[in-house]
Amino acid sequence: MTRDLDGTDRDDRYVIVSSDAHAGATITGYKAFLASSWHDEFDRWAAAVVNPWHDTSDTTNWNHTDRLAAMDLEGVAGEVLFPNTLPPFFDILAHLSGVPRTRDELDRRWAGLQAHNRWLVEFCGQAPDRRRGLIQLLPNDIDAAIAEMRVAREHPVIGGVMLPAVPPNHTVEPYFHERYDPLWAACVELGFPVHQHQGTGAPDVGLDQDVARSLFFVDLELWTRLTMSHLIVGGVFERHPRLQVVWTEMPGLRWAVEDLERMTRNLGVVQSRFFGTRYNLSHTFGSATADGLSLTPIEYFRRNCLIGASMMPRHEIHLVHVLGTDRIMWGHDFPHEEGSTPYTSDALRATFADFDETECRTLLGETAAALYGFDLSVLTPLAQRIGPSVDLVHTPLTADPPSRGSAFWEPDELALALGSRRGP
Repeated sequence: MTRDLDGTDRDDRYVIVSSDAHAGATITGYKAFLASSWHDEFDRWAAAVVNPWHDTSDTTNWNHTDRLAAMDLEGVAGEVLFPNTLPPFFDILAHLSGVPRTRDELDRRWAGLQAHNRWLVEFCGQAPDRRRGLIQLLPNDIDAAIAEMRVAREHPVIGGVMLPAVPPNHTVEPYFHERYDPLWAACVELGFPVHQHQGTGAPDVGLDQDVARSLFFVDLELWTRLTMSHLIVGGVFERHPRLQVVWTEMPGLRWAVEDLERMTRNLGVVQSRFFGTRYNLSHTFGSATADGLSLTPIEYFRRNCLIGASMMPRHEIHLVHVLGTDRIMWGHDFPHEEGSTPYTSDALRATFADFDETECRTLLGETAAALYGFDLSVLTPLAQRIGPSVDLVHTPLTADPPSRGSAFWEPDELALALGSRRGP
């Protein structure tokens, strides 16, 4: 603890609450959390499945002691947990798998996600001051999703819910549809922010074709982005002004600014209030919902939306001032190397060396602590032991570490042409 010139006390280390980390049980470890009626089918699935992910043998995914040691080493006091391993009856990570299309697929995957949710409660409960889990839901059955949320609300270590983006032309309605209003109302009632992670919502491009896998990845976050315009332009935030929605591990911040600008520009064409003042097609493409929007897209964002910024290159950090410093939450994406692991202190220096300390405290911990219910009075003494010092974070790097993480990416000529800045 240090004392400022005005005599007030100031912590000399940052309290890091990572908005993006990943964890999950072993494949066999999920069985104990699966309804017994599924055990025989689980055994057949587990014997045949091929684990598709490269880091799910890392014991920090599920071992309580190993995880705490890794958090301490990274200087992270608290973390929000997204999935990372293979839940029952999936053939790829849940946040890359999309929305079930058949009843059989829905029943199997819902049982698998419920097993993960129950494991998550137990794992987070081993460190209730430092972990918050996000239960996984599916949009197919609203009543089942709400019932799962009510069970989860009994456990303070659950900090929110996670929904996949709905692919275009899916049999399930997109999220602007009023069938989801009971779900959004329950999220508000229970205090659960809704989360989308990049990777879901892609249309079926036939992954049996070699190039289709590349197309899927190149467009990875494109379909998740559409959820934001559906919620804003579709009137969801107008109907549910207290709903909070978080987009996590979406590359950079520019995508949000670009999408908000697109919505604003095109609403000017379809809202009747602009008829006669500009090129306007409200008579063709207008709607009562669009006319009933009381805020602009950026105003809805600043009220209802947040970004879990775990893939935030330093040349886009200035955009937090466009979106709102209190709407951006930094994350380290543990244990993935596209985030800051294992060079978290260097990543913080690369990104925030020239940033105001008060803004850094907001971005690095305070907003996430408030949203997910972490007690900063508990985490602050811990951060004084493990957290990065204020002086270190505000000391510019002289050379980047040997990391492939997004914190150290430099803009190419296209990014520069779109207005990105070099360096912090």
